[in-house]
Amino acid sequence: MYNFDEIIPRHNTDSFKWDFFNDPQEVIPMPVADMDFRCPPAVLDALKSVADHGIMGYSFVPKELKDIFTDRMKNLYNWKIENEWQVWIPGLVPGLTATCKSVGNFGDAVLSTIPVYGPFHLAPSWAGKNLQTVLLKEENNRYTFDFEAIKKAITPETKVFLLCNPYNPAGTVFTKEELSELANICNERKVVICADEIHCDLILNNSKKHIPIASLDEQTAMNTITLQAPSKTFNIAGLGCSVAIIPNEELRQNFIKAKSGMFPELNRFGIRSAIAAYRDSEDWRLELISYLKANHDFLYERINNIKGLKMNALEATYLAWIDAKDLGIENIQKKLLEAGVRVNAGEMFLGEGFFRLNFGCPKSILEESIRRIENVLK
Repeated sequence: MYNFDEIIPRHNTDSFKWDFFNDPQEVIPMPVADMDFRCPPAVLDALKSVADHGIMGYSFVPKELKDIFTDRMKNLYNWKIENEWQVWIPGLVPGLTATCKSVGNFGDAVLSTIPVYGPFHLAPSWAGKNLQTVLLKEENNRYTFDFEAIKKAITPETKVFLLCNPYNPAGTVFTKEELSELANICNERKVVICADEIHCDLILNNSKKHIPIASLDEQTAMNTITLQAPSKTFNIAGLGCSVAIIPNEELRQNFIKAKSGMFPELNRFGIRSAIAAYRDSEDWRLELISYLKANHDFLYERINNIKGLKMNALEATYLAWIDAKDLGIENIQKKLLEAGVRVNAGEMFLGEGFFRLNFGCPKSILEESIRRIENVLK
C-alpha cells in the first residue's frame, strides 16, 4: 500500500544526514538515525493543516495527545500509565540530560553500558556528572548485560543507570528476565533507571516483544524515568516531540525543574504530527517493519559473506552494528567513505573496531551501498 521503494532526493534540504558532511554528491549517507522514507500520509495531512491555518504561535500539549499515548501504552505494551505522569519535551536527548541533571548532586556518577548511542556517554558531563561504563557481553551472537560487572561498577556516587531498550546500536530487545535482574540491582542500590525506549515500536524479530522496564512492578515504576517518542518510528525526528513518563512525583518534579528554562515548549507541528502518527498511522508502521525486516535480512546475509565482517541479527531498530576488527583496517569509516558510503565509526559509541550502518532506506539504495562495500573490501 505504501511505496517505501520511492527515492526522494534529500540533497539541499538542510538535511543533517545528506548535507551536513559536504560529501561528494555520489556518496550514500548511512550514519544519522533518520529514514529516507516519506512520512505517513496522516502525518503529512496534519502538517499541511497546521501550515494552512497560517498562525505559528505558542502551543501546549493537549489532553488529546496524552490520552492517545496513554491508550497506546496499554494496548501495545500492557502498561497502564496516567496522563499526569507524562512530561512532553522537544527531544529524547534533552531528556537524558535533564535526567542526569535532576537526579543526585553535582559530581555524582551515571552508569551506562557500552558500546552505546553517543549521548549516553556525553549527557552525564553536560549535566556535571561523571560517567561510569560497563561493557555489554556477547552470548550466542546476541548482546546482553554483564550483571556481575554492573554490580561491581556501582559505587555510592552512582545515582543513575542509563538503559537503552531496544538497544542502539546492538539491536537487542531485552527479555523480562534480563530487565527484572537489572531492575533488582538498581532498586536495591537506589540507582534511578533512565530508560531510553525510543525504538520500542520497531521490533524486527516476531518472537520478541518490547517490555517497558517500568511496567515490571510498582517499585521499578517508582524508580524509573522512561523516555519515548514517535520520532524514529514515523520518521518525524526533526519535529521535536518526545515524552518522559515518570510515575514518581518527586522524580517528576525534579525533572520538570531541571528542564525549566532550558527547553522550548513543543510546537504545533510536532504535536499534531504525533497525534496523527499514533492515532492514524498504525498500518503504515506495520508495513514499515515488514520492509525494514526485508532490508535487514538482505544486509545480514551480504555482510556476513564479506570476509572480515560480522553482523549479528538485530532484534529491533534499523541500525546495523557491524564488527570489522578482523579486517585490520585502522579507519574503516574512511575506507568506506572512499568507496562512496558514509557510516558511523564505532568510536562514536565507545565501540572501537565496529561501524554502524542505517538501513532505513529504499532497497535499491541499500543494494548499491552493499555493492560498494563489497568492492572496496574484497
